[in-house]
Amino acid sequence: MADTNPKNLEQVLERIDQATRDRSEVSLGEVMEEVGHRSFGPVLVFTGVIMSVPVVGDIPGVPTLLALVVAMVAVQLLIGRKHFWLPQFLLRRSVSADKVCRTLGWARKPAAFIDRGLKPRMTHLARGAEARVIAAIALCIAAITPLTEVVPFSANVAGAALTAYGLALIADDGLVAIIASAFALAIGLLLGYSFLGG
Repeated sequence: MADTNPKNLEQVLERIDQATRDRSEVSLGEVMEEVGHRSFGPVLVFTGVIMSVPVVGDIPGVPTLLALVVAMVAVQLLIGRKHFWLPQFLLRRSVSADKVCRTLGWARKPAAFIDRGLKPRMTHLARGAEARVIAAIALCIAAITPLTEVVPFSANVAGAALTAYGLALIADDGLVAIIASAFALAIGLLLGYSFLGG
């Protein structure tokens, strides 16, 4: 694992790619070790990217598994832990490296475009106490993610929200945090309509 946390989406994708090389299957623990599991931003970007891309994110059970990772890390951040812990039963879960590579191939197309728009701005929305607000929202998204498995494309929207929040944290970009909040609102409205208004 690299000594520093990734600073943009392309760097996160490259870390995931490193974890899959020369493997037929890759475990969650192996990916987390490469991405960096001591900072909330990279964890959100990793889980969000996998959820937002249909290749892997639409596999039954995957969104809920990733949401559990987000929830556990978010809770630890909210209670003030400096280093995050995940149980071995989660870290041992694995997926086909080929499917992860296909996800990366899809995600790399917009990654360079997205990264060009990232920069430190409105940093008060992505640091300090606001980072805990983001953690609380991410926890709420994680809590409703199991419902997204029965509503088409809703898991992908939830993944987009988590990815955007993660990018806001690693790039100190408050504008991206606002965009992430729009995605979070969209997933709430989509699920509300599906279960209450449909």
